Amino acid sequence: MTKLLGVIAIAVIALAVTPAQAAKHAMGGCSAGNLEKTETAIEAMPDGDGKVVAQKEIASAQDSLLNGKMGACGMHLNKAMNATMGK
Repeated sequence: MTKLLGVIAIAVIALAVTPAQAAKHAMGGCSAGNLEKTETAIEAMPDGDGKVVAQKEIASAQDSLLNGKMGACGMHLNKAMNATMGK
């Protein structure tokens, strides 16, 4: 029983830490500079579905940044940057 509780505790800690680390490291982190670089890349994209998706993601990243939701900001910024690369 003690081993099971230990495994559960480790799993809970790992799940709590992983999204925060992923957001911090995604595209160098959510920052005004990274948002600006991504916006510049989006502006250079040809019009189409990919550009629309990227614009929506960058808007969501900006909203998340303004609301202090760094994990969500990193996630949206990563999606926007992937859209600029045609992924």
